[in-house]
Amino acid sequence: MRLERILHTVDAHCEGEASRVVVGGVLAVPGETMFERKLFLERHRDDLRRQLLFEPRGQPALSAVLLMAPADPRADIGYLIMEGADYPPMSGTNTINAITVALETGIVAMREPVTELTADTPAGLVRVSARCEHGKCVAVSFDNVPCFVSELDAVVDVPGLGSVPMDVAYGGHFFALVPAAEYGLELVPECADRLAELGERIKRAASSQLTLRHPELPAANTLGFVTWIGPPTAGGHGRNATVVSPGRLDRSPCGTATCARLAVLAARGQIAHGEEYLHEGILSTIFRGEIVGSTRVGDLDAITPRITGRSWVYAVSQIGVDPSDPLPAGYTLSDTWGQGPTARF
Repeated sequence: MRLERILHTVDAHCEGEASRVVVGGVLAVPGETMFERKLFLERHRDDLRRQLLFEPRGQPALSAVLLMAPADPRADIGYLIMEGADYPPMSGTNTINAITVALETGIVAMREPVTELTADTPAGLVRVSARCEHGKCVAVSFDNVPCFVSELDAVVDVPGLGSVPMDVAYGGHFFALVPAAEYGLELVPECADRLAELGERIKRAASSQLTLRHPELPAANTLGFVTWIGPPTAGGHGRNATVVSPGRLDRSPCGTATCARLAVLAARGQIAHGEEYLHEGILSTIFRGEIVGSTRVGDLDAITPRITGRSWVYAVSQIGVDPSDPLPAGYTLSDTWGQGPTARF
């Protein structure tokens, strides 16, 4: 056996959503900030994302997180997030998985009963508090970057659906929140394929019709996700199904979507600071959200949301490429990856 480009990984899932966390095998990524490092990977080292996530080594419902030293000296750890179609600046599930892996592998020293640390992400610094018992990280809470509403009651014309109402908010990237009941859809596993297909159709239309503006991160002015929202069915306060390109559902309640929903609820006066909000995902797992502060992002009112969830490690592996492999960069096929930009050989 001969392998090149060997990556040392630890896989974990957060409330159902899986991450492949890279703990070794990658040299330093250039860039003075985590956002610059993200751009470097996008422009010059996308082979790394494809090796981790594309078939035959990966699969559509998987993300990757690259742990590294922080760019900001105030932080304890840094990380970059890679998904099937892009590099989101922030992700709640990937944050919870990454912190759990970092603590349970000793990359960051675990202190019981609570480990406090700061993570450096492309979206900014994120404060993290991890509850630890007997060497296990049992829950992770993080205070996200400031989140805000971009537009309430926006309307987008979508082929085959007509005028689609939505709220648009920033929760670490921009989300379009769409009521599922408007289209007779239930937020249950049996509707996953239809939710994903329609969500991608809405995203394409909304991306061309909406004007998004982050006052401090102009490179983040793109629509990241469509999130279907509806009433709870598993004891929470609300339920969601977030569509991840190129066309699948987030298996968890989606941390950044929860932050975006909290921003919308706050803007509508439907939630108070410190009030618990239990957000259900498609598998009926739950994130606990609350608003812990108010701030400003440029000229916009914003909130500081806190999200709490759990993660479980399930695999430790080494992933490499045989130099004689005819498919070293991996591949995606439209039967599972859809017709998105990454559906290629």
